[in-house]
Amino acid sequence: MKKSTIFIALVAVMAWGQNKASAQGKPLFTGPIGVQAYTFRSSMPKATAAVLDTIKSLGITEIEGEGPKGMPPEEFRKMCDDRGISIPSTGAGYDAIVNDPGSVIKLAKILGAKYVMVAWIPHGKEFTLDDAKKAAADFNRVGKILSEAGLTFCYHNHGYEFGTYNDGTLFDYIAQNTDPKYVSFEIDILWSFHGGQDPAALINKYPSRMKLMHLKDIRKGVANDLTGGTDTKNDVALGTGQIDIPGVLKAAKKAGIKHYFIEDESPSYSQQLPITIAYIKGLKD
Repeated sequence: MKKSTIFIALVAVMAWGQNKASAQGKPLFTGPIGVQAYTFRSSMPKATAAVLDTIKSLGITEIEGEGPKGMPPEEFRKMCDDRGISIPSTGAGYDAIVNDPGSVIKLAKILGAKYVMVAWIPHGKEFTLDDAKKAAADFNRVGKILSEAGLTFCYHNHGYEFGTYNDGTLFDYIAQNTDPKYVSFEIDILWSFHGGQDPAALINKYPSRMKLMHLKDIRKGVANDLTGGTDTKNDVALGTGQIDIPGVLKAAKKAGIKHYFIEDESPSYSQQLPITIAYIKGLKD
């Protein structure tokens, strides 16, 4: 990601951000600004130090994830530490955490993470009750193992879990059939919305279970479905899409969520990140 591109985008939103800052009220968003490493999947492997410098220049102090493939986690941790960027959360694949939780724990400890999230449950064309039952059992088991190691396991929703089940959804089945002592959630607000849910209402339904958040917005006009997928170009800067971001942040604040990671999968992320940051900084309670 070129710093010149970031600078241009920052200049473009500066006046707007200053006007918002002068508005009445207290800031709505008061937590540290974090980012998901996947946002930089195209640039991080080529220029890790430069990307981390850009992240720091944007005022981002937390990152979720790990370094590029082939880089020792100790090296990535040091690079982040040197720039005042902490790594409170990292991710793990479903099969990896189910089959070898010890290796996942080891990596999290090296990075200094307190949370480990899984963002995808293997399934066929549709996510079924059997998929949800297996996931709930696996999550209870690995969540206990991680808890005993001083870590918190979180499942990151991806949209397909919101198919109807009884008077709720398959996500409700997972939430109601996992032990709150061992299984928490990272709410991805784009995938919640795309799956037909109101993200703020979902937080209010399970406030004590929600520990982390992916901050994302989806392009206006994009229809909801249960595929768990949409074109990456449908990721837009916060406040320019369909999601009620102030409502989500108010619910998150009430629930006590402390770690928020901007994730922008769009090819335009370098232009959109400064707009997103200016937007959330300008919101008033």
